[in-house]
Amino acid sequence: MIFGPSVLHTKLRREIWQMRGQLLAIALVIAGGIAVCLMSLVNYSSLTATRDQYYQEHQFADVFVSVKRAPRHVLQTVSELPGVTRLSGRVEGAAKLNLPDYDEPVSAHLVSVPPAGQPEVNQLYVRQGRLPSATHANEVAIIGSFADAHQLTLDDSFNAIINGRQQTLKIVGIVESPEFIYVIPPGGMLPDYQRFGVLWLNQEALAAAMDMRGAFNSLVLQIDPRHPVEDVIDPLDRLLARYGSTGAFARADQFSHRFLSDELEQLKAMAIIFPSIFMGVAMFLLNVVVTRLISTQREIVAILKAFGYSNGQIGWHYSQLVLAIAFTGLAIGCASGLWLGHRLGELYMDYYRFPSLLFRINPWWLALLALISMAVALLGGWRSIRAAAALPPAEAMQPESPARYRITITERLLGWVRFHQPSRMIVRQLARKPGRTALSVFGIAMATAIVVVGNFQFSSVSLMVHTQFARVQKQDLTATLTDPVNPTALYGMARQSGVRYVEGRRAVTVELVNEHRRWRTVLTGLPRDAKLQFVVNQDLENVAIPSAGLLVTDFLAKALNVETGDTVRVRVLEGRRPELDLTVAGVTSEFLGVGAYMNLTAMNKALREGPRVNQMLMNLAPEQTNTVYQELRDTPGVMATNLRQAMLDSFFETLARTFLTYTFIISLLGGIIAFGVIYNTARISLAERGRDLASLRVLGYSHNEVAHILLGELAILLLLGIPLGWAVGFGLASFVVTAMQTELYRVPLVLTGQTLALAANVVILSALISGFITWWRLRKLDLVAVLKTRE
Repeated sequence: MIFGPSVLHTKLRREIWQMRGQLLAIALVIAGGIAVCLMSLVNYSSLTATRDQYYQEHQFADVFVSVKRAPRHVLQTVSELPGVTRLSGRVEGAAKLNLPDYDEPVSAHLVSVPPAGQPEVNQLYVRQGRLPSATHANEVAIIGSFADAHQLTLDDSFNAIINGRQQTLKIVGIVESPEFIYVIPPGGMLPDYQRFGVLWLNQEALAAAMDMRGAFNSLVLQIDPRHPVEDVIDPLDRLLARYGSTGAFARADQFSHRFLSDELEQLKAMAIIFPSIFMGVAMFLLNVVVTRLISTQREIVAILKAFGYSNGQIGWHYSQLVLAIAFTGLAIGCASGLWLGHRLGELYMDYYRFPSLLFRINPWWLALLALISMAVALLGGWRSIRAAAALPPAEAMQPESPARYRITITERLLGWVRFHQPSRMIVRQLARKPGRTALSVFGIAMATAIVVVGNFQFSSVSLMVHTQFARVQKQDLTATLTDPVNPTALYGMARQSGVRYVEGRRAVTVELVNEHRRWRTVLTGLPRDAKLQFVVNQDLENVAIPSAGLLVTDFLAKALNVETGDTVRVRVLEGRRPELDLTVAGVTSEFLGVGAYMNLTAMNKALREGPRVNQMLMNLAPEQTNTVYQELRDTPGVMATNLRQAMLDSFFETLARTFLTYTFIISLLGGIIAFGVIYNTARISLAERGRDLASLRVLGYSHNEVAHILLGELAILLLLGIPLGWAVGFGLASFVVTAMQTELYRVPLVLTGQTLALAANVVILSALISGFITWWRLRKLDLVAVLKTRE
């Protein structure tokens, strides 16, 4: 027991109480690392377990494939393929919706459900109501995110244009699907719950609306876990090629699953990176505190050894002090980490819309974190504890050898400056103990770096927003067409009232292949004189689209292991599905998504087609936007519309909300670390020099002059430590940025003056608070004790 009846335990209790402020500050640093780690691990494991259970209970597909039109009898042949355990042949389509009291364009993805209700694969979780009945063609179930965005409830009705025909749909169910955890509109990169939703209709009703009676155009399959998925995809592609298949792909390439997995992997990376930084600072701080504490107790160590205490007992005594700090930090960190993890999990639940959160706490994590925190504490104080335990009694009873007082290099360099006496004392104290000064400066630098790492992402997200929605996309609206059309259709749209400018582009779903590496993405053809859509590099400069060949992003180039001049096989997954060998003409950078670009004319030529576009980008007159929305809603060939402002709002409502909430927590804990470092630096200096400072008071120095000596040292340490902290923060931020790259977004490394100033202000504020506490303690120094002779 730490608090036992022995003399050493009594001494330990008293020291812990006397140093409670310092020890609590160090414990908070350890608690910060534990809290961040536990919060991230709890969220990662809980969300992963929730996702896996959701997938399993609702039979999420392993393989997906779309076709132009295939007769339903083909399903029997597919079911006989080796490895196939379940399958569902569906009808999918698109619709434009007309919602009451909402003027902006709304589109939807339509999916059929069989007459029996739940499909064999990709079953639905019914939040409210029921699934559409086979006897009522106008019944529909809607995804929960869309229902919440428009406050739709059961029995509400709205009009929909399906395959050019308008009909009224009645809501009978509000559902969620493992296939649409991440709901992205066609042509979009981010969720837009107000303007895009997923609807489920009865199979016969949707087949009739889409002219698909007796046929299907979508197929999802589950595969025996013991059977390789690739061994099913190849024969499936050969079987469905005659029916216009766009190519089967595995769950790993499914849009929603891929983005969700990237988010979870990023959360896992955060659980490793930030706690490692926090724990490193805690170990350093413990080393400094324990070293200085033991150095002030040489006489006490000597007396204990003279009374017969062994080296092991002395070492264990100081180890108990360190472990008490670690245990306190562990307790605070576990409690706060679990609480933050639960709160952050609820936030992610609103984002991902799982039916329920499977909150997971692995006891082995707590044991591992306890072991790590204890090990960090012992490693931090190990050197000093070993030195104290090995100190011979006779040597320990002697005071430390007096310092060699000589003119230092620093004093020679600053000899021309006329310091008054307190300032001269400050310079001498720092210059004559360079090792201790360097450690203090490094501690302040690490505190500054922690705050920089916690806050740089706010500026980075702002740059992402500015780049994507101000420099890259300048259109107000993008209309995605059902089929490619001749660019002459742009002239007709440009003459519409409210349209100021319109230009076209073409987006084609492709699979890029280089040796064994492959990537499904969208190849975008941009006109040479584009005014509304640009590609920019890391310096935010416009990148010219090459006249021939591909322009790919660096993320995609790395995934495919290609560089400029290499040849890539491009498998087009639409239309006649040609396979092209194209040269990589350039590599650029993007913050959102994974893109591949071509010159529009060269792209149509490579596809052996005439001039074609399937997206229209428009700038609108603000006072006539509703007129344009109505025109697009009534235009049969328009499949979906995306508003730039809507994507911007969606970014802050979804991605930025969860991302910046996590960052805010990191920033807050970074501020706690900064305070812990600064406070301990000030208190340890006071403990070491308390006798000298009290002697100065006896000799006639005022309280403020004595405080100037101590706090002046802290000010110089701040002046040296903060710029170094900015440099260290830049290095740590670079590491964080590299580790957190995902397909959905790559956080750029942006260190603005505002971020650096915030880090400096946090450290300075911590210094002011610590300085005030130190100043107050100086007033309470026992001057009589100074007159006693040190034995």
